Amino acid sequence: MSGLQGIILYGPPASGKDTVTAALGRLDSRFVLLPKLKVGTGRAHGYEFVSAEHLDKLRDAGRLLVETRRYGNVYAVDRQVIEDRHAAGYVPVAHMGNIRDLRHLIGTVPDGWLRVLLWVPREVTEQRSHARGDADTGNRLTAWDETLADLEANTDTGFFHLRIHTDRLSVNAAADEIMNAYDRLRMAACPHGQECHP
Repeated sequence: MSGLQGIILYGPPASGKDTVTAALGRLDSRFVLLPKLKVGTGRAHGYEFVSAEHLDKLRDAGRLLVETRRYGNVYAVDRQVIEDRHAAGYVPVAHMGNIRDLRHLIGTVPDGWLRVLLWVPREVTEQRSHARGDADTGNRLTAWDETLADLEANTDTGFFHLRIHTDRLSVNAAADEIMNAYDRLRMAACPHGQECHP
């Protein structure tokens, strides 16, 4: 794959990845969530459950761009799903939970994806987790700590194209800022006189 691939949202639990993705889709129907493959149990939104055998076949075929083991589950990103979204004229919006997986997804073309950091203070993650009725708020706070350590150890100030504090900006304003940044990056990556990917 070449050219601009899509948008990556990275941030701690309850930073607004799902909410911002939904707002992007309402703002412009080009933007669609990139579902991850999942082997295991638990939350279904944003995932496509598959068997371990099916995942083995995709891995053997070289289709897995990212594969992560967490919470007793296996999560993966299928290259073919991204290509299918592009072919249909959509812009995939990927949610990444750690910088290692993010780097695997962007591969050797780092500016092929608009990289967006969504951030909230630890206490906001706790408040939002309680408000939505999570039964594992403690685990969410541990993940917040891990996200901060991950950022400090593996990125510099220029790594993300955008840094948005979702406790300070409305979701619609955040989505608008991301869409505009994506379109600027898309136009900058488009050779003069050629038609650009959506």
